[in-house]
Amino acid sequence: MSKEDKDLIARRALITGMGVAAATGLAVSASSATAQSSASEDFEPERHSLDSWFEELAGVHRAFLDSSTIPGGESALLYAGNILAAHEEDYAGSASDYAMVVCFRHASTPFGFNDAIWAKYGAQLNRSADPVPTTNPMNSPTFNNGQNTIASLVERGVHFAICLRATRSLSRRLARGSDDSADQVLAELRANAIPNGRFVPAGVVAATRAQEYDYSLLYSA
Repeated sequence: MSKEDKDLIARRALITGMGVAAATGLAVSASSATAQSSASEDFEPERHSLDSWFEELAGVHRAFLDSSTIPGGESALLYAGNILAAHEEDYAGSASDYAMVVCFRHASTPFGFNDAIWAKYGAQLNRSADPVPTTNPMNSPTFNNGQNTIASLVERGVHFAICLRATRSLSRRLARGSDDSADQVLAELRANAIPNGRFVPAGVVAATRAQEYDYSLLYSA
């Protein structure tokens, strides 16, 4: 056999071997993908009583709007209103079709308190505002929230999650400027949540748990 024939046979063997390896690789990849898909389908998140309210909200659509900044809190109201408006106008639906939660956490947490709290602590809740706010800014239309206020969204069935960890931190800060203890201020804050507002252990946890209950997550910046 000539050297050219031997080289040809070697090249054919190499190509055949590569084909077998590729086919084997595809089979392994497909098997791995199937296993991952199966594992995902088999996953069942653990349920906790503190999160059961997610399941209790009525609606055929679920949305969780997360915010952690002052502008984000304002935008969350705008987005909530836009979602409901689009669903009503373009899908011939109604606001009651939605189980919708707006989350106030971190810097947007003060929006979770009513006007009584803002009248008392407005200067500390938004130290950069001029003039000092004496009512919850989200009770009035702003540039960022359009005509969507807390009251108008409550009327449409929107619920609010308020971060308790941020509230505790805020109570300690507010207590430093008053004669009350942090525990007393915390009790005051908790007694003055906005309508349809509920305190959750942590806003960041609520954002993740909501997804385990099939809520779509939208972050408002």
